Amino acid sequence: MTNNEKFIQVAVCGAHMTGLPLNAQLTSLGGTFLEETTTAPDYKLYQLNGFTPARPGLLRVVDGGAAIALEVWQLPIENYGTFVSGVPAPLGFGTLTLADGRTVNGFMCEHYATLNAIDISHLGGWRHYLKEVA
Repeated sequence: MTNNEKFIQVAVCGAHMTGLPLNAQLTSLGGTFLEETTTAPDYKLYQLNGFTPARPGLLRVVDGGAAIALEVWQLPIENYGTFVSGVPAPLGFGTLTLADGRTVNGFMCEHYATLNAIDISHLGGWRHYLKEVA
């Protein structure tokens, strides 16, 4: 097994990003920051209801999407299940497409939760939203 096979890349676009309230869930499991980037322009970002701390939901769409800012982290493969199992519905994990065409595992949201949520896609990312509401 090579060193790269011992890790999995994980994309985060909300409260798990560097300096935000849930980032310790990544770092406590041996996660290391790799890069800031964006999704391909095929996503919408919503401010979801009912979460403390506040969290966004990322949804892949056919029309009207935007590139959404996110961070890519590296997590030891043996800790991936622990991390993912702690993600509450309607959030989950799926395959995200990044701006450069790469794919990576990352947070996604079930569609039903976006029906009563605020579309913040035009802001380009969760940090921009947090600055708007501060």
